[in-house]
Amino acid sequence: MTKGLSSELIAEFFGTLVLILFGNGVVAMAVLFDKGGYTNITLAWGLGVTMGIYIAGKITGAHLNPAVTITLAVFRGFSWAKVIPYCIVQIAGAFVAAAIVFWNYRPQFLTVDPGLEKTAGIFTTFPAFPGQPMAGLLDQTLGTALLLLLIFAITDERNSPPGSNMTPLMVGLVVVAIGMAFGGMHGYAINPARDFGPRLFTVFAGFKNNGLTDGAATFWVPIVGPLVGGLLGGAVYDLCIRRQLPAK
Repeated sequence: MTKGLSSELIAEFFGTLVLILFGNGVVAMAVLFDKGGYTNITLAWGLGVTMGIYIAGKITGAHLNPAVTITLAVFRGFSWAKVIPYCIVQIAGAFVAAAIVFWNYRPQFLTVDPGLEKTAGIFTTFPAFPGQPMAGLLDQTLGTALLLLLIFAITDERNSPPGSNMTPLMVGLVVVAIGMAFGGMHGYAINPARDFGPRLFTVFAGFKNNGLTDGAATFWVPIVGPLVGGLLGGAVYDLCIRRQLPAK
């Protein structure tokens, strides 16, 4: 591993860690302490994305999401050799962030849910209709397609991008808007690492309703949906918008 790649992986790890600390933390506040509702959750997730981008942006551009990494490899020439390492550290950052949130709120978890039977949703996502996984798949695909469509628009030098210091805020606001408009069918993941890393943590921590070992078998939805949606969003932008813009 080169020094350059190691620096990139460290940045992706900590950028994702900060993102998930704010995201899982706000859900814990809402569920465990009845502090705020869904608006709080969407705002904190958006701010978490913004802060994560500020951390990693100068080094990697702040992917923080395997759907972003893979879409950039397909449409923007990002090195395929870095895709798997980036995805691994993104999942690892999300896993560690979930562990820190649980560590911080453990006394309240054990008060509200002593058997850890019903609160895994603080960390990971679940379908609104367990018998209809395709509904959640569509929801995740649409949400992530919007995310990548708008990330490409915001960061495209051919378009009218905001100043570099404003880009993290703009992307964070996109995440807020997606959360307010989509995500009800399967919990607003739009990021495989954001979902799978904390889900792995819930398995190790002993949560009974983790969606991975409890037979629910819907954990694949917030992985496949965002990966497909990201590619769709990138393709739509490049085919329908970018090709109409003058090259710089």
